Formats: sequence, C-alpha cells, structure tokens
Amino acid sequence: MRYKLQILNRVFQVTLTVSLAFILLACKATGGGVTQRQDPAQRFEIKGKVIAVDTAKKRVTLAHEEIPDYMDAMTMPFAIRDEEMLAAVGPGDTVTGVLIVENNVSWVEVQSIVKEPEPIPGATPGPQVKSGDEVPNIELINQDGKKLNLRAYRGKNLLLTFIYTRCPLPDFCILMSENFGKISQEIVKRPALRGQTRLLSISLDPAFDTPEVLREYGKNYMSRFTKTDFTLWEFATGNEADIRHFAGFFGLTYMRENNQIVHSLRTIFI
Repeated sequence: MRYKLQILNRVFQVTLTVSLAFILLACKATGGGVTQRQDPAQRFEIKGKVIAVDTAKKRVTLAHEEIPDYMDAMTMPFAIRDEEMLAAVGPGDTVTGVLIVENNVSWVEVQSIVKEPEPIPGATPGPQVKSGDEVPNIELINQDGKKLNLRAYRGKNLLLTFIYTRCPLPDFCILMSENFGKISQEIVKRPALRGQTRLLSISLDPAFDTPEVLREYGKNYMSRFTKTDFTLWEFATGNEADIRHFAGFFGLTYMRENNQIVHSLRTIFI
C-alpha cells in the first residue's frame, strides 16, 4: 500500500511539474500576462431630433432616423461622453454623429448640431412670466365637453400644466400626469385644502385630444390615484391658436415632429 502511494505521489509531482512548465511557457509566449479578446467597436451614422437632455446622467434622448443594418427609427436615450457637446445640445435640436457600440456599452459622438427647429406657426414663446403677473384669460373645453373659463378658478389655488395624451416619453407628459396624480391623492386627504385647490392639464394637441380622449386619459390616472370625479382635476382642450398663445406666455415652446410634439415643460401655480 505504501509503495502504491509513493508511485501515485511521484506521478502527481511529475504531472504538476509538467503543468507548471506549460503555464510558464504560455505566459512567456504572451509576454508574461493573459490577454482578453477585444471585440472591435461597431460604428454607425446617426441623425435625430433631441427630445430631452439629462446632464446628470450624461444622456440625450433622441428621436432618431433608421440606422441601416442595426436599428429601426425610434426614440431612446443615448450616452454622450463629450461634456462640451452635452452642454451645447437642447430639446428641438437636430444632431448628427456616430453611434459607437463596444463591449456591451454604447455612446454617441456628436459631430454637428443644427438649431433650426420647425415651430408651429405662432408657437414662439412670450416673455417669461414673473411672480405677481396677471395670467391672461383663456377659453377652454373640458373633458365633459363643457366650456371652461380660466377666470372661473378665481379664489382657488390652481396648479396648471401642459400635456398631450399621445406623448410616449416617461419623463415628459407621463411624468407630469403622474405628478398631478400623486398631488391629487394628497389633496383628497385634506378636506380644507381640497376645497381651495384645483388641478388643470391643458392639451398641446387639440386636434387629437378631444374631450372624449381627455376624459379616458384622465380616468386612467384617477383610477390609480384618487378614484374621484373631475371636480378636483380637470383636463382641457381648446382653440389651437389660443393654446399656443397661452403656453407662450409661460415660456413653453413646442413643435410638431411627425406624430409627436417636441415640447418643453412648465408647471405653474396660480
């Protein structure tokens, strides 16, 4: 038994010596280290309209054209590593550049920025409103098809924002409506505050957002947050020119891009 163990031990020592020698030869052949295979970077030309800029995360959301042999046209965020380019772009700009995909990460190298938006006629912003300024009146139609005059809110605390129901971006109209839903949920818990507060979401897309569409849109949020009627939170549409002028008073800009509306964000407490 002892003899067999000695033989096995010698075999193990020989095997270990040969293995170590093989490893040393391999390391010597590769310069003393292990090299990993690097996937070559893929580069694609990209062009799109800037929807949003997140400087904290160094990302830009682009509604980009089709990228042949790689991606259909869609709206999605892209990393931008060049801080100067990141600071230079803004919503509504058209950018061209190169999408680089390498080792499971991707980013866009911006090569040009065109600041030539195609605004809806009359959509230029008015002067920035200041605290204490009188808000102009506007005639609207609410989700029930009833005429709504902004002066009807006199004596109430009015929280006002702008949305459109087909907006696909979670950090734009969807976020505004989510925020209003949470606010309404808190207001309902305070009877005194509820009696003195109203919320109003005005559509930037009156051609599509009819009272019926706005009612279904509003019911979706109310079923999730307050489960109440529209006495607290109303949704409104109206004459397109009037809405453009009213939004411009608060410095809100927007433009049409295919079936989407590229817009800035405003929430106003009146």
